Amino acid sequence: MSLRGWYLIWGTLLLALTLQIVPLMDRWLIWRPDWLELMLIYWCFVAPRRVGVAHGFVFGLLLDLAQGSPLGQSALVLTLLVFLCTLAHRRMRAYSLAQQALMVLLLLLVAQLLEQWLMSLFGPFTVHLAFLLPAVIGAVLWPWFYLLFQRLNQRLKWVPVPRN
Repeated sequence: MSLRGWYLIWGTLLLALTLQIVPLMDRWLIWRPDWLELMLIYWCFVAPRRVGVAHGFVFGLLLDLAQGSPLGQSALVLTLLVFLCTLAHRRMRAYSLAQQALMVLLLLLVAQLLEQWLMSLFGPFTVHLAFLLPAVIGAVLWPWFYLLFQRLNQRLKWVPVPRN
């Protein structure tokens, strides 16, 4: 892959990391989708040979450092998410956008549940089902998110997308 493609992948992942850590008021935090998880799912879906478990681990560590959470918590969650997405990327390519959104919902729910379980191990924890809302919002945004980046990729020819 060209150097331009690497810059694009890392740049979009850094942008998603930035959107993930932008401070918001407490009542708005539950409405923010997990931008970094969505971007990792997109790149694992589109370019699975170029984005892998190492990307999930590195960006998980960066997210842990930026949020001040226990080191390795987000790294474990994002590594598992990328691994599951890499396993299912061929199947996801055959799905319609609505079916892809359901698959993204499942992936995001698994990531959210693992993150909440890890948070319960490291400190005080209260159970609210509101922690699942970012996964639902991410799944609802997936068709537009996917189509936007596919159109940009086709128009600007950023990263060559291999066929099945």
